[in-house]
Amino acid sequence: MIQALQRIRFSLALVIATMLLVACSGASKQALHDYQLQTPRPFGYVIGDTIPQRIVLETRAGMLLERNSLPAPGRLNRWLQLNAVTVQETAGNDGKRYQIDLQYQQFYAPLEVKALSIPGFTLRFQQHGQTLEQPVAAWTFTTAPLRELVVRQDQHGEYMRPDQAPSLLDDAAIVRRLCVSLVVALGIALRLAWLYGYLPGLPKRSVFKRAQRQLQTLGLSQLPQGLGAVHAAFNGLHGKPVFLHKLAEFYQDHPEYRSIADELTWFFDYSNRYFFGDASIMPQEHDLQKLKTLCLHCREIERGSR
Repeated sequence: MIQALQRIRFSLALVIATMLLVACSGASKQALHDYQLQTPRPFGYVIGDTIPQRIVLETRAGMLLERNSLPAPGRLNRWLQLNAVTVQETAGNDGKRYQIDLQYQQFYAPLEVKALSIPGFTLRFQQHGQTLEQPVAAWTFTTAPLRELVVRQDQHGEYMRPDQAPSLLDDAAIVRRLCVSLVVALGIALRLAWLYGYLPGLPKRSVFKRAQRQLQTLGLSQLPQGLGAVHAAFNGLHGKPVFLHKLAEFYQDHPEYRSIADELTWFFDYSNRYFFGDASIMPQEHDLQKLKTLCLHCREIERGSR
């Protein structure tokens, strides 16, 4: 009876040990949660082209990448060179996430399209003193000559095939925006020309401009000519003679001049007294200056800047 119990206990211990070994061995074989080898197009390379590769992997808890298992930068064979190796390590779900970027450059000059292979290598990982491996497969691509083997000749000498012409960009939106910009610029130019009285056929927009130009050359002895120039400007603007007692009618047609109503009242009153009042009135220098200031303010209103 005792021997039978001992045999049962031994069998149970053996089964439990076997299960533990199987579980441990299964966990050790699954070193990675995820593994990706990202490669570019496998065709269309010529001598001197660089070829990037990226390895993205995520390890289980406790797994660490052995950095010395990565290929060292430098010449790999007579036509292939590894220019750079960069490793980015971040925290994963329960382990580490690695992004390994490899920059190859090939210097093979084939005479015709030829298939070449970037050699593979093996990544090693450490976990509690054990070494686990992940193979990185070789990658095949095709390379082509820069020029054809038999060079054709024509009357101009050596014949070389031109590069493919680039596709044209759609410039419809650019043309529309350019047209809109030109229309806006033309509108602004016409508006400024109208305000400054540069458009032909619009003499009313420049009546005070001409009067101001005449006043600039007049002295005190020529005050009558200055008064006459300003009267002519008001008459040209209103289309008929403007007098002191008709300023209300003038303001109805040209309300923008109400802002200088006091100056207009002074002008018409002074002009009336000068031409039709006491002949003994003596013009002063400040009278001529007030007349020039009035003409300047009228010019500003005419331009729309006041």
